[in-house]
Amino acid sequence: ENQIRARQTLQLIMPAVLMIIFVILTMTFKSAAEAAHVILAVPFALTGGVLLQWFMGFNFSVAVWVGYIALFGTAIQTGVVMVVYLEDAVAKKRAERGAAFGHADLIAAIKEGARLRLRPKVMTVATAIAGLLPIFWSTRTGTEIMRPLAAPVVGGMLSSLVHILIVTPVIFAWLRERHLAKEVHFS
Repeated sequence: ENQIRARQTLQLIMPAVLMIIFVILTMTFKSAAEAAHVILAVPFALTGGVLLQWFMGFNFSVAVWVGYIALFGTAIQTGVVMVVYLEDAVAKKRAERGAAFGHADLIAAIKEGARLRLRPKVMTVATAIAGLLPIFWSTRTGTEIMRPLAAPVVGGMLSSLVHILIVTPVIFAWLRERHLAKEVHFS
């Protein structure tokens, strides 16, 4: 009975929370496209979490949902930080190049911003996994609750790593190339 009530509550809360996050991201970046780009980290993280959860044979439970909530927060946070690094690198390169700023400069700036974020993202993933991995082979009291919670986080952090380091810079480049093309077209 408690499980059913918790599931019903989570089915209402999860979409509401994601919508609130989207609105906050839109206000932060002043762009719905950029907000959608950052929130795209959620399905990528979800993929890894669901795969590890399935591989380990865990059913959806409150503990699993709590793991997903923690995972989604971390995935969105690292997406925001990556976009901030990329925007900073593009702004520096634009200030450096001035009116001569072009496609090659944009790509170089995005690569530089992504390289700056590589070590912190890998360390975030490594820390989360190193902290949760012992739960999987522990036999102490409480691990039967913690394993379903940890599975989505560990799996999702791995797929989130791929998303943040590869997909996010590519989408960022695509969005910025569209803006750059509009600037060139109007000038």
